[in-house]
Amino acid sequence: MIALAPRRVEGYRLINSKFPPIALFDDVADAEEFEALYQLQALTNPRLRNELGDLALLPYDEIPFRIRGCSYAAAAFTHVNPDGSRFSDGSFGVLYIADTLATAIAEVSHHQRLYWEKVKGLRFERFVFRGLRCTFDERGCRDALALERDHPIFAADSYTASRALGHALRGARAPGLRYRSVRREGATCWALMTPRHVQEVVQTAHIEMVWNQGLTQVNRLATLTPR
Repeated sequence: MIALAPRRVEGYRLINSKFPPIALFDDVADAEEFEALYQLQALTNPRLRNELGDLALLPYDEIPFRIRGCSYAAAAFTHVNPDGSRFSDGSFGVLYIADTLATAIAEVSHHQRLYWEKVKGLRFERFVFRGLRCTFDERGCRDALALERDHPIFAADSYTASRALGHALRGARAPGLRYRSVRREGATCWALMTPRHVQEVVQTAHIEMVWNQGLTQVNRLATLTPR
């Protein structure tokens, strides 16, 4: 797969609103300040390690300090789903970004439905997500759009091939992958293996998903204008 040329991209992702932004990432200008403030706050905040996640998974020189929304960019790599994702087996983080908010909703709805179906006794619940607009440079990302639609990395229910590719990209220190959305026909997604090319992440919406013995509604609660 070819490496993409420099290009500014705006995309979208959803995160559950129960996960707040991690202020420490946004309060400092560089790795040296981060380390000093981390050590200071760790003396008085016993929950700090849980809030920041596993910092060993993200080298400081890959954290895009100084950008707006740094915490959103970094959190995907320090709070890793142990069950994995399409391009990770759970041993490292991936920042997934969709071309539109509608695509992000389609991707997240699918995975939330699979999760909620396994929650015993869940009959009715509502979940609220933050809609984030992510601006990044896709330079160096590998381009999987040229692959056939039936390529194994796009398999709907198997991550075997896609996770192998994710490991290969990480081993090659590729910044990410541009690929076809599996949950929305004709849409595009990115799997970033590092946050270092992220330029801004801002909240633009609140999205509600309603579970009533099945995912019955997806509502946009508010559209926000970033300041």
